Amino acid sequence: MKQSRWTVTTVRASRLRAMAGQLAASLAPLTRVGVVTSVMTLSGHAIAAASACGDHYWAATAPDITLSAMKRDVREVCFSAFGVMHSGVTRTPLWSAEHLSAAGLRDARQISRVNNFHAESRLPADERAELRDYVRSGYDRGHMAPSADMPDAQAQSESFSLSNMVPQNSENNRYLWAGIESSVRKLAQDRGELFVITGPLFKGKSITQVGDRVMVPTQLYKVVYDPKRKQAGAYLVANEATSDYSVVSVAELETLAGIDFFPGMPSDVKRTAMRLPAPKAAGGKRKRDPSVPSYREVQTVLDFLRTIIR
Repeated sequence: MKQSRWTVTTVRASRLRAMAGQLAASLAPLTRVGVVTSVMTLSGHAIAAASACGDHYWAATAPDITLSAMKRDVREVCFSAFGVMHSGVTRTPLWSAEHLSAAGLRDARQISRVNNFHAESRLPADERAELRDYVRSGYDRGHMAPSADMPDAQAQSESFSLSNMVPQNSENNRYLWAGIESSVRKLAQDRGELFVITGPLFKGKSITQVGDRVMVPTQLYKVVYDPKRKQAGAYLVANEATSDYSVVSVAELETLAGIDFFPGMPSDVKRTAMRLPAPKAAGGKRKRDPSVPSYREVQTVLDFLRTIIR
């Protein structure tokens, strides 16, 4: 008997959930090889000046958080190929920063992906995300600094730290966002080097959580700076199944995010959005079958039923 699309989708979802549960139970946080800089707790206006991850930032200077409410429980976590500013409130990165080079990306292409999702043991337990938070959440563990950018096996393993992850819509992560990441890598290869800062935005009065702990971003951004041409711009996308994106100036994004991404950068560079390549996947996102309810639609129905039962 021919199965309906709804039946096939339900079966696939059930299998995926079962697999996720098995993986969460069997995978323990793995210790990474090599030495990484210790976590630094930051507060006040010293955030930009106190960066311990200077190699990953333009002018060796980390972004400065200008919105005071975002400064609570922030910790800088340094890795070999990227630096993270982590929030113990959202239990996600506020940003992940990379200095991409053509040489590093050539090395990255020689490495096969090995998934090693793990909680970040250097963060306090009550401030970090755990693998169980994402189980059956309906969201991907979305890299901010992509694993495909990493120049060696150690860096790739580090990129799977949950301190470098946000709950990301799966369609977004695998299509549009993957296309943006690929386009930025190609641009870095063409131009020799780029400074890239990637992170989430949490906008609105009601923010969804996974695991009742980890906040789900409403938007995602990727800032790109070309130091040779002195050009900068940013991709901005909603954290949903979409093929739509915007390219904005750094100044526009800074106002929206409450972050000074490049302290000391001339204002005219920040005000002018560089031309960024169109993501390869932007027009090729898989079309959702309108007869199959979306995750959000299913969750809305479930929440309504729970209310009635109670």
